[in-house]
Amino acid sequence: MESRGSFSTRLGFILVSAGCAIGLGNVWRFPYITGEYGGAAFVLIYLVFLAILGLPIMVAEFAVGRASIRSAAMSFDALEPKGTKWHLYKYGAIAGNLLLMMFYTTVSGWMLYYLYKMASGGMEGLDAAGVGAVFGALLQDPLTMAGYMIAIVLLCGGVCYLGVQAGVERITKSMMSCLLVLMVVLAVNSVLLPGGEEGLRYYLYPDFGRLMEFGIKEVIFAAMGQAFFTLSIGIGALAIFGSYIGKTKRLTGEAVWVVLLDTFVAIMAGLIIFPACFAYGVNPASGPNLLFVSLPNVFNAMPFGRLWGTLFFLFMTFASMSTVIAVFENLIVCFFELLHKKRKTIIRWGIPVIILLSMPCVLGFNVWSGFQPLGPGSGVLDLEDFFVSNNLLPLGSLVYLAFCTSRYGWGWDNFIKEANTGKGTAFPTCVRFYVTWILPLIVLVIFVNGYHALFFSK
Repeated sequence: MESRGSFSTRLGFILVSAGCAIGLGNVWRFPYITGEYGGAAFVLIYLVFLAILGLPIMVAEFAVGRASIRSAAMSFDALEPKGTKWHLYKYGAIAGNLLLMMFYTTVSGWMLYYLYKMASGGMEGLDAAGVGAVFGALLQDPLTMAGYMIAIVLLCGGVCYLGVQAGVERITKSMMSCLLVLMVVLAVNSVLLPGGEEGLRYYLYPDFGRLMEFGIKEVIFAAMGQAFFTLSIGIGALAIFGSYIGKTKRLTGEAVWVVLLDTFVAIMAGLIIFPACFAYGVNPASGPNLLFVSLPNVFNAMPFGRLWGTLFFLFMTFASMSTVIAVFENLIVCFFELLHKKRKTIIRWGIPVIILLSMPCVLGFNVWSGFQPLGPGSGVLDLEDFFVSNNLLPLGSLVYLAFCTSRYGWGWDNFIKEANTGKGTAFPTCVRFYVTWILPLIVLVIFVNGYHALFFSK
């Protein structure tokens, strides 16, 4: 059978894994949710939960992938005790990756569209209403949205078509390197803006009094949710990259690097956005519109705003495409292992399938706008995101935790042996009780709170 491929360098593994974790959750959701919940105090709470929630689950995913040398489609089959049914979760993992692609490709298409509009001067001279009208017109135009979505699928599928090392590793490494450089340049520009000091104070100086305006419970759940979902853990999207690496390094240290890069991008996104908002009088708590309506207004007001806006949306496009490439790669290997077909054959079939599956999200903003499954104002994207973020990610994380800690699964001893094989930072055995009992309970609380917020809040 055709080789499944592997990474050529440790740096490739870290950057591609970080590319999967780094996405719109970091550079879109993190800044606006930080703005909504009061700045620096929220960031501190978020960082605590990122360490105690995200890191252990990431190590579990990496360990299952590396020990099995398989994707989520076959990793449980390879490691589970004889007669158990852990392998049935493969269907949940594949469904999670497919659903993620069904709306992430559309939103990534928005980034590509904004990159074009900024670079071509299509945003210059527009006031706030004009910029808002650009985004509104995009949502009402299924042909344009479908065109940019298809471009994203073709670009990312083409990267995967080149192979693991020549495509996924080499190009994602280049994209991630450019992304990090762009972020530093943009952050320096924002920090030096006249009037940006107030934005830095808002973002970096904790004011716990502001948390009380929203209620500490709501803020904690928001921080827990952001920390949990930013890493894309629970659907095997990271386990596949664990299966591509050797055993020279312990997995905790590798996971720490991924989390640090993920956090760096999120923090830098705030450094780009908040000083600029305060410098030009934009409300940092303007919610999801912060990216698509408020920031283009900021760039229009800046000297050389067209240049800075183009660089910003280039960075946003790289961030979103890195996740699409990573999830696409995971799906390719899943079907490679299940169907025993050639990698390029799967990709040739996979590209039109992903395009077709992404169309409901595109149409949900216009032709199917009357379909509001989660209440007024919701749409197809909200439903798909709800299935992934509020169901498959937390429930999948529970599966990985139980599999790695229960004697009815792979078991704690096997997990620790795999996680601590190699050199570097060891996974602490003293946290066994926490990982086995407390952490699953926290994830379960996040899961239940997602439904409570949907049906009983507001």
